[in-house]
Amino acid sequence: ADQEIMKCILYLNRTIYVGHREPPPGTEAYIPQRFPDNRIVSSKYTFWNFIPKNLFEQFRRIANFYFLIIFLVQLIIDTPTSPVTSGLPLLFVITVTAIKQGYEDWLRHKADNAMNQCPVHFIQHGKLVRKQSRKLRVGDIVMVKEDETFPCDLIFLSSSRGDGTCFVTTASLDGESSHKTHYAVQDTKAFHSEQEIDALHATIECEQPQPDLYKPLGSENLLLRGATLKNTEKIFGVAIYTGMETKMALNYQSKSQKRSAVEKSMNVFLIVYLCILISKALINTVLKHVWESKEYRDEPWYNWKTEPERKRNFLQAFTDFLAFMVLFNYIIPVSMYVTVEMQKFLGSYFLTWDEEMFDEDTGEGPLVNTSDLNEELGQIEYVFTDKTGTLTENNMEFVECCIEGHVYIPHVICNGCQSLNKFKKKKKNFCHIEELFFRALCLCHTVQVKDDDSVDGLKKNHLSRRSRIYISSSPDEVALVEGIQRYSCLKNIFYFFFRFELLEVLSFDSVRRRMSVIVKSSTGDIFLFCKGADSSIFPRVKEGKIDQIRSRVERNAVEGLRTLCVAYKKLTAEEYSNAQKLLQTAKLALQDREKKLAEAYEKIERDFILLGATAVEDRLQEKAADTIEALQKAGIKVWVLTGDKMETAAATCYACKLFRRNTQILELTTKKIEEQSLHDVLFDLSRTVLRHSDSLTRDSLSGLSTDMQDYGLIIDGAALSLIMKPRQDGSSANYRELFLEICRNCSAVLCCRMAPLQKAQIVKLIKLSKEHPITLAIGDGANDVSMILEAHVGIGIIGKEGRQAARNSDYAIPKFKHLKKMLLVHGHFYYVRISELVQYFFYKNVCFIFPQFLYQFFCGFSQQPLYDTAYLTLYNISFTSLPILLYSLMEQHVSADTLKREPSLYRDVAKNALLRWRAFIYWTFLGVFDAVVFFFGAYFLFDNTIMFGNWTFGTLVFTVLVFTVTLKLALDTHYWTWINHFMIWGSLLFYIVFSLLWGGIIWPFLNYQRMYYVFMQMLSSGPAWLGIILLITVSLLPDVLKKVLCRQLCQPLSALAPSPSRVALPSVPLLFWGAEKQDIHSLIWSTWTG
Repeated sequence: ADQEIMKCILYLNRTIYVGHREPPPGTEAYIPQRFPDNRIVSSKYTFWNFIPKNLFEQFRRIANFYFLIIFLVQLIIDTPTSPVTSGLPLLFVITVTAIKQGYEDWLRHKADNAMNQCPVHFIQHGKLVRKQSRKLRVGDIVMVKEDETFPCDLIFLSSSRGDGTCFVTTASLDGESSHKTHYAVQDTKAFHSEQEIDALHATIECEQPQPDLYKPLGSENLLLRGATLKNTEKIFGVAIYTGMETKMALNYQSKSQKRSAVEKSMNVFLIVYLCILISKALINTVLKHVWESKEYRDEPWYNWKTEPERKRNFLQAFTDFLAFMVLFNYIIPVSMYVTVEMQKFLGSYFLTWDEEMFDEDTGEGPLVNTSDLNEELGQIEYVFTDKTGTLTENNMEFVECCIEGHVYIPHVICNGCQSLNKFKKKKKNFCHIEELFFRALCLCHTVQVKDDDSVDGLKKNHLSRRSRIYISSSPDEVALVEGIQRYSCLKNIFYFFFRFELLEVLSFDSVRRRMSVIVKSSTGDIFLFCKGADSSIFPRVKEGKIDQIRSRVERNAVEGLRTLCVAYKKLTAEEYSNAQKLLQTAKLALQDREKKLAEAYEKIERDFILLGATAVEDRLQEKAADTIEALQKAGIKVWVLTGDKMETAAATCYACKLFRRNTQILELTTKKIEEQSLHDVLFDLSRTVLRHSDSLTRDSLSGLSTDMQDYGLIIDGAALSLIMKPRQDGSSANYRELFLEICRNCSAVLCCRMAPLQKAQIVKLIKLSKEHPITLAIGDGANDVSMILEAHVGIGIIGKEGRQAARNSDYAIPKFKHLKKMLLVHGHFYYVRISELVQYFFYKNVCFIFPQFLYQFFCGFSQQPLYDTAYLTLYNISFTSLPILLYSLMEQHVSADTLKREPSLYRDVAKNALLRWRAFIYWTFLGVFDAVVFFFGAYFLFDNTIMFGNWTFGTLVFTVLVFTVTLKLALDTHYWTWINHFMIWGSLLFYIVFSLLWGGIIWPFLNYQRMYYVFMQMLSSGPAWLGIILLITVSLLPDVLKKVLCRQLCQPLSALAPSPSRVALPSVPLLFWGAEKQDIHSLIWSTWTG
């Protein structure tokens, strides 16, 4: 029983023996535990399972499985067509896809090996030893040097710094590139040598691995894999989580195969046509057996069946059914999938060749990691974006400060700028308050100073420009300190140097939203300086010009600036002694330490004198606000998902115009939930937004009306965890639905303090909601990889935080501003082109196969083909494939400039508008109508003509078919170039030349030549020429009439576009082929279904 209890405890916690100094065998209550090694695995296949696993995944696609069945049927039974016609195209598609996916997985293997073979220093027998990262085990003591990345999750034992601290950047984990301070374990921080560390006998009790980045055990002692050591020579740590159990690995999302909405529609249409195919085969099989039910009608007299053969009716019927399936199989040609793959692959080059999306600063252009999702770029309904490095440049700029109601504006004081600029101030002489204000900024921060590298063995002179580097956990503090330093040097404010002793630091936290320091001057005066959010400082102020400063802070907040208020109070020796005792008691508390510290801070931080406020701007990326505005006008909802603090993220949302002046902010945060229950907060928010739901239409959400009240929601990671957490009473699902309902009625949503896996959960929650919207995630750091993989389309920014996001994304772009053209222009074109390709392919194959179905009624259901084998094979491969391929690459129904200027046109093709059932049925019936015209037109026109035999009749129908479907594509083409002319007229000419050669020469390698002289005989007849022209004209008449009516009625006969408009196409450069500009002088109508 004791052993079972101990196993349960070990399941909840893990025991780690530092340096693998385990107790001797037989020790009571000791159960050895097994932990994984330090290997990271992101690849999908291995050498042994690649072929079976890849084939299984490919044949899960309905199309591939269908063509495999058809190929097997052709092999097993005697069919009208050769197995080669199905086998070779299928083999080509499977092989190309396997090579592509194998290459992508090889790149992942390569990246994994580079990470797993990275050298790591660890202590063994008192010495420093190097070994590969993958060989690390839990319990190993590791040494990490400055600028190195932590190889696994470590408990921080000691540091080269005397105070036992180190500085870490976690940009790859939570997107924050600022420096964070971590503290060594108190009992081990004095161990500085390898021998001292190796002599350590210690045991660590910790929880099992969890993905939550913001609730780690002893967070100040825990160094996470992926973080980087900064401003510290070296540290020692013990490995507690390794490999796929590290928090970074647990926050990774596995890479799954993504399917576009167009591909899903193709699969649905395929099932419909498969049902039509089966129906045709069943009808013909039944009618054949009805026809043969009369004696001696089933076979010629010289091949009569015997009685036993006549009794095998079921087997014969099944064989006939399969033969008819193969005969009508061309209604779903495998060449369509080959053409779609080629269109996606070649079409992706339009994106990579776009010079407007090339960034000269970085020398980078857009990258396409997968071309399978090109058309999905035209269907996006939700954009989930990271903040730091994506919307912003993560470069703080000190904008102004307000002291005693007077505003001081530095012309330019920027983090990283070398120039000094004079203040334009309203008050010339500094008073005591102003001096205290700047002194507070100089003292109340967590900035660390680091000297620049030596030059020629000597340190740079302290007077040299930018000889010191400031490092802090907050980039705001760096901007403030650098700005004050430059200003003070220029104005000689602190001409005399003052020395202060730092007594206490009251650290910043997201609940208090402020930080304080207690310092002692050289004269013995003790001051408490405090800076923080206005909502945190103003209630604790007893005097100062509160109204003037509050007014300025509110104005700056509306402009999207990050504001901080500064206050102080002077402490007596007795007050300081009491404060010190309070802090010491709270710090030494073994239980509820954080709560007691918060209570102590609350007692100390009160009765302030308000000094002033600062304003810092996190510079947005170029045209970030313009891009978001265009996306919203296009009907796309934009959500910001960030690991940053709420105040910082909210300020950025205002700056990039995601939140506007009239946006009412709704909060669903930990602070709010502590005041009320989650249930009450959700229902209050729901009542608030639903009260105005009637006015919040889709147009108002994306039209950016300044008169209408709209809502913005702010939620943090802790609140999201409560919403997503399964409950025993099953109420979690209700919370999720309520949360989604609130989000649907908000114009914008900000999710802050998000762990990487929580970002992916948010994307998945929206993706799987009842509307099933198409989602896009964009980010620049490794912390964004999970949501990039989860979204329908993932886009990586080629930014400062490495290329992990770009490598794992579907597409990569240099800057956020390029997202506008990528979606509104390229995405729009991709979707329209491939939609036309899919509908046209089904249309032309209905035209192709339906006459074959009708012909069976005139040949006794004998499975006699109407067309020659060469025509059956080459129809989709040669005669009609190239014109539609080129059309799907180059067609521009509206100019690129018009699409950028009118983002609302994006909504016309949203929600898969061009592949809905109405359009599908239109194209199908149009194909049936044309097929009926081909067949019965030729039948009735030449019924009594003796010279027209079986193959001549079929050739006549096929000639009308090829010309009709090709000319229809010419009618639908809006953007003409010489290449279009070459492909369209060249395809028709190729058909004629091929037919003349195929039927005009006796080919020695053919066993039979039934088409000999057939084509020339048909063309030698004048009525045949007239009949071909007449049938082509009648077939194209519906399209021509529709276009004429569109022009006359000034309204397109579009069944799909919600608000089509007439658009004049200006001169458009031919990007793909590098040709000169083609001037198009006619007005083009967006007639989608035609």
